[in-house]
Amino acid sequence: MRVKYALPAALLFMPFVLSASVPAHEGHDHGDAPKTLTTAAPRGEARAGDFEIVAVLRNGEIVVYLDRFETNQPVTNADIEALTPKGSEKAVAKEDGTYRLPAKWAAGRDHYDLIFTVTLGEASEVLPVTIVVPSAQQEASTPRRVSIWLTVLIALIAAILAFAGGVFAVRRYPRVFKMKTAAIVALALSAFVTPAKSHESSAHNDGAAKQASQVSRDTSQRLPDGGIFVPKSVQRLLVIRTAIIKQGEHARTIELPGRVIPDPNASGYVQSSLTGRLLPPEGGFPALGSRVEKGQVLALVEPPIQTIDVSDMRQKEGELLQQIAIVERRVARFEKLVESNAVPRTQLEDARTELQSLKERKTQLDKVRREPEVLRSPVSGVIAEANTIAGQLAQPNTVIFHIVDPARLWIEALSFEAIPEVERASARGQNGSVVDLKFRGSAAALRNQSIAVHFAIDGVSGGVWTGQFVTVFLSLPEKRRGVLLPRAAVVRSANGQYVVFEHTGAERFEPREVKAEVLDAENMLVTAGMADGKRIVVQGAELLEQVR
Repeated sequence: MRVKYALPAALLFMPFVLSASVPAHEGHDHGDAPKTLTTAAPRGEARAGDFEIVAVLRNGEIVVYLDRFETNQPVTNADIEALTPKGSEKAVAKEDGTYRLPAKWAAGRDHYDLIFTVTLGEASEVLPVTIVVPSAQQEASTPRRVSIWLTVLIALIAAILAFAGGVFAVRRYPRVFKMKTAAIVALALSAFVTPAKSHESSAHNDGAAKQASQVSRDTSQRLPDGGIFVPKSVQRLLVIRTAIIKQGEHARTIELPGRVIPDPNASGYVQSSLTGRLLPPEGGFPALGSRVEKGQVLALVEPPIQTIDVSDMRQKEGELLQQIAIVERRVARFEKLVESNAVPRTQLEDARTELQSLKERKTQLDKVRREPEVLRSPVSGVIAEANTIAGQLAQPNTVIFHIVDPARLWIEALSFEAIPEVERASARGQNGSVVDLKFRGSAAALRNQSIAVHFAIDGVSGGVWTGQFVTVFLSLPEKRRGVLLPRAAVVRSANGQYVVFEHTGAERFEPREVKAEVLDAENMLVTAGMADGKRIVVQGAELLEQVR
């Protein structure tokens, strides 16, 4: 009697046995864990001589990127010939700086071995490249099949195990399997458990398809080990440049706050010597920023004359006119008497001199009443400051024009200690402009507990103007050993540590924490954390730091 209930018991155990033993339906293998998704197309890289090459397999063609190994600068005018599985082919240069060649032979393999011959002028290099196809893409495009005989064998073993379990369960719990609903429950469990496996298989199939569609994209990403993957196409957009570093001895540098001032020998103020009203000269007031020459008329000052002054001047004018009339009659009489030798000629000459003096006094009096004061430029330069309005009342201590020669500027820095011998000096503005300086001298007295130090800007002072605040860098005779890098190569990480990026592979960068200090306005000195011969990013490091 117990054996006839063994069949329902076997059906009850069959779904659980099959769920653990039978492979996924339709021949798919679910035994392996899903691979990590990749966001880069199949690619390979190689380096020989001064060339570095990256070959990317995408959309049925090989895209070749050729760069200088030391500087990472693209090479766009080389001749590239590739030895492929179908023979020798020549890569065609494109306008975007890449080289292309068809890859119709690429199908169903996990790697492809190519040999590139690069010729640039008289230089020629051979670069073997192996393009590796990611395993995730292989699994997504070619699913593994399970042999039908293996499936039948597994199903037979599962049936035997299920029947044996059913017989054991009937002997142990005979009353449970005598119910008529036992077969119904077994069939129901079979119906619910088996489709679940089908759903999982479908989900895996969809994930594999999605995974296969993503591998053709090149995306910059920060890898789990801390490295950064940046495709060559992105490196060219970001203009990433590198240099091979070498340690050396460099002068120690100190920083001083400074301010741009005009050269005292090439600048000047225009002020009025008396109180009066400003009047524009012929052509108007010069505009702010316009060029003026030494001696050029910039403005006129008309002195105001009060009523009492006008009365005195009129009285003086009347007296002068009376004296001029008397002397003129005297001169006329002496001229007649001189002809008859009644009067010496010396008296006539004295009378003429007195008459000329009286006329000049009359002219000066008229000039004071009518002619304004002329304000002229003391030096040649540019109008840096102007305070001019027609009719404005000018005071003797008021600066009307400030004239500066932009080609001759100084920088005044403040130091809280005595400045020793200076080997080299430079200044950096807030806008990033850098200028070289020449030491001019330092003060012998304190000003606000600091020493004023003057420097002259050496060369063209583009991007620097009077009154601008700058940072002055002084190189001292003391030497320090380290690696010289431009400021753009050293960035700060999220924790405030100085970081540089080492170019360890054609498309891979590794952040390196270093100890650095400011060397001058353009460079920094790395004193720890770097070794000679490393390839370091010197341009675009800030952009690499933003990759997540």
